[in-house]
Amino acid sequence: MLIRYQNAICYSFLANGTFINFINFKVMLNKIIEFSIKNKLIIGIFTLVLIAYGSYEFTKLPIDAVPDITDNQVQVITSAPSLGATDIERLITFPIEQANSNIPGLKEIRSFSRFGLSVVTIVFDDGTDVYWARQQVTERLSAVKDQIPKGIGDPFLAPVTTGLGEIYQYVVS
Repeated sequence: MLIRYQNAICYSFLANGTFINFINFKVMLNKIIEFSIKNKLIIGIFTLVLIAYGSYEFTKLPIDAVPDITDNQVQVITSAPSLGATDIERLITFPIEQANSNIPGLKEIRSFSRFGLSVVTIVFDDGTDVYWARQQVTERLSAVKDQIPKGIGDPFLAPVTTGLGEIYQYVVS
């Protein structure tokens, strides 16, 4: 770094190996300020145009309090109050997972089995239409209902929701 103010040589060596002449930078800034002072009307109009354009673009912004960044998913819920977690897993959860394991666009299948409750969450790719996915799961559930013993539980689809809705569901209840 070479800095000598008396002789008007003011260079600085940057990390990428280039020199900057600070005197030329200072001259450039002085010329911009000088132009702005001499041409107040042009600068004022330019500023108003920028404000108007910014205001117009601001009105086009999609505003969402909490943006939904979760996957497309379908939940299958089955209630069987008389069964324990292992029986729920064996008789209800596992057949539902197996029947839905080959749907096109499937990303993952998550499930949990508790005392008297089975919840299977089937997650799809982002490009998959959620109503198409629900139709595919409904078709496969009709075949699974024959494998589940009668009187134990009847699987049904949860309302159209996202992972963000699950958070609110568990906090509220």
